[in-house]
Amino acid sequence: MADGLSSAAEMPRRWEIVLAEEVKRSCYIALPMVVVMVSQYLLRAASISMVGHLGELELAGTAVAISFTNVTGFSILFGMASALETLCGQAYGAQKYHMLGAYTYGAMFSLILVCLPISILWIYIDKLLILIGQDPLISAEARKFSVWLIPTLFPYAILQLMTRYLLSQSLVFPMLWSSVAVLLIHVPVCWALVFKLGFRTPGAALAIGISYTLNVVILGVYLYRSKACKRTRATCLGDVFSSIKEFLRFAVPSAVMICLEWWSYEIVVLLSGHLPNARLETSVLSICLTVDILHYYIPYSFGVAARFVTK
Repeated sequence: MADGLSSAAEMPRRWEIVLAEEVKRSCYIALPMVVVMVSQYLLRAASISMVGHLGELELAGTAVAISFTNVTGFSILFGMASALETLCGQAYGAQKYHMLGAYTYGAMFSLILVCLPISILWIYIDKLLILIGQDPLISAEARKFSVWLIPTLFPYAILQLMTRYLLSQSLVFPMLWSSVAVLLIHVPVCWALVFKLGFRTPGAALAIGISYTLNVVILGVYLYRSKACKRTRATCLGDVFSSIKEFLRFAVPSAVMICLEWWSYEIVVLLSGHLPNARLETSVLSICLTVDILHYYIPYSFGVAARFVTK
């Protein structure tokens, strides 16, 4: 009888211990990931802030360009890259470590090909915006930003894949330090390009591309030199090409889900271009949504942590 009472008393304590351990494991991944995701997004937010000092037209054009490029490019790449969360997580859990590298390299090849038609689309953004009823002056300003944002597509795609590759192995701190370091470099570089060198709106877009490329280079050096990634590098070219079909099988539905979520926000900015005072309304909505999206990455990071902790 006494043993039964003792066991019943110990059960809540065991439950509390297990819960505390799971919270600790989740926070170990989630809290650094919040910093990583917010830091990466702040690269674009900082550029928008710089452009806001140039004038109402420049800010409105940049806001429309950011929304259009999110809808037609970044959301697609982000969604497709999310397929690695499933593939790499399963491969790591099954101890098929070499497949993490194979999936990642295959995904890089696939996303680089996807970036090519997106780049062409961005060149003609002004014509597309005018076609859907946007102000011609805002459309012309949006094209300036979008064309110079094209070099950002490729490092952005690679960075998203590297993030999932490292996350599947719980290697979050290399991403944390690289993202924070790049953000600290980005702010003065963006200021210099926009104001000091006189590039104005294109300078803000160019600074984003430079920062994403720098982040990819830093993580690339870490992946090449780190012993923690030694067993997860792909060694067989055949595994890389055979993984592409499986990656696309997960990437397409994943992209559809992410795109539908992102587009519900970005379409609001595009629709604001039809309001009477389009420049002011677009600028205000852009600032509001920029702040709102920063909050989005907090629950997203905890959701990602939950997925990898349970694997």
